[in-house]
Amino acid sequence: MVARPPVRLDVRPMTLEDIADVHEIERASFPVPWPAYAFRQELEMNRLARYLIVRAGDETVAYGGLWLMVDEAHITTFAVLPEWRRQGIAGRLMVALMDLALEVGAAVATLEVRLSNEAARSLYARFGFRPVGIRPRYYSDNGEDALIMSTERLDSVGITRRLEVLRERYAPGPIAPSVLRPDGIDAPPMSDVHRFDP
Repeated sequence: MVARPPVRLDVRPMTLEDIADVHEIERASFPVPWPAYAFRQELEMNRLARYLIVRAGDETVAYGGLWLMVDEAHITTFAVLPEWRRQGIAGRLMVALMDLALEVGAAVATLEVRLSNEAARSLYARFGFRPVGIRPRYYSDNGEDALIMSTERLDSVGITRRLEVLRERYAPGPIAPSVLRPDGIDAPPMSDVHRFDP
């Protein structure tokens, strides 16, 4: 067991300098990771894409991205470094992604997630995502189905109130992780949203 002192979490846009750290999280989180050049292409060439990272002190511990497709913010990727899971980081990053969706004018948010990933599904449900369909045999590593999840309108009373509560719950500032296992074995995978192949 490894005890960690309190650290400040900061969420900010991903830059080209962050790609190496993000790729390490990607490799630790996905059975079929994106190559590092895919993130470079997303940042340099995809005008629809927006990516955020979470820093804990001087370490990049999470990232997520979305594509704005007409009026839909589609969350394309989302991952937390295994040893930093269960610390509220995923919630903080989801608040930032939802705020980003609102900022770019999205009407709704959508994503896909493995049917078996109960931890991620629970997180997304907390943010107002609900099941709306299935993509059969979607994941190439094992042929698992993807659950399509979507929110109601982001400007609806329900989502607005939900986000107010979650912004308070995951307010910026330091976290004081109690004890983290260095191998992250006790942490659920928070990383199986839809994977576009850039």
